[in-house]
Amino acid sequence: MTVRTRFAPSPTGYIHLGNVWVAFLNWLWTRQHQGTIVLRIEDIDRQRCRPIYAEALQEDLTWLGLDWDEGPGASYAYGSAVQSERLDTYQAILDRWKREGRIYPCYCTRARLRQIASAPHPGEEAPGYDGHCRDLSPEERAKETKTPSWRFRMETEAVAFTDLLCGPQRRTLYAGRDDFVLLRADGMIAYQLAASADDGAMGITHVFRGRDLLSSTADQICLLQKQGGSVPVYGHVPLLVDADGVRLSKRQHGITVRDLRAADVSAEKILGKLLFWAGAVPEGTALSAQEALRSIGWEDCRALSKPAIQADFSF
Repeated sequence: MTVRTRFAPSPTGYIHLGNVWVAFLNWLWTRQHQGTIVLRIEDIDRQRCRPIYAEALQEDLTWLGLDWDEGPGASYAYGSAVQSERLDTYQAILDRWKREGRIYPCYCTRARLRQIASAPHPGEEAPGYDGHCRDLSPEERAKETKTPSWRFRMETEAVAFTDLLCGPQRRTLYAGRDDFVLLRADGMIAYQLAASADDGAMGITHVFRGRDLLSSTADQICLLQKQGGSVPVYGHVPLLVDADGVRLSKRQHGITVRDLRAADVSAEKILGKLLFWAGAVPEGTALSAQEALRSIGWEDCRALSKPAIQADFSF
């Protein structure tokens, strides 16, 4: 198998240590397996994503020594690696699935959906959709004036896979309850559709990402299979959390690569800190990406089996 992985950030701010944590682990594993890395820019949220952040993250990754093989600014067999330049691909899938009856319009208001979410059915782990619009008649749809979202018409099925870090996983997706949205009423493509379509088109064989996305993996596997794509191997890495157990986000100060560069923290110290959190090196280690590639194996990262890792941001 030719290994192909992707690092897929959303340019909604400057990349922080939580983003780099995933990018570095992905880079290390892929380079050690002589694979290809795709830098995919997930910028379909036009209200929050900014070109300046997409440019900055490429600069920051390069400064850290984390390179990629395919990315923005070029065209490949699958087209662009920038999601905002791939909208025709997603729309073609939606149009085909409309014709085939795989998706249906949902006219539920936000207020109604909030009401559903606040009242889960007995025995359910989490509230889902109640299928209200799933089987509306043509006459009932004709009476609606609200612009609909479009939901996937799920059929009850079990999805099983083995995660590289979390082990065997199994989830049952239910008709109606798990009819997730693929196209929002405001015209925005849902993450699940874009990510699954791109993973299939780009021939991604392995996906490394945060453990917070583990619960959505079954949805993406289902979508990939319905598109006729190959399902990648997943590896969900632990989340980095602060002393209060809150995961890192762009809202926290002092943890972006830009902040650290401004404070004269070297790339070697940042990568050494990441490997320390991974359980691979002693605290205080500083090394370049290439030095890590030569001396650190994936099996050395003994902390990756944890659900979360408390991170100390002092350098």
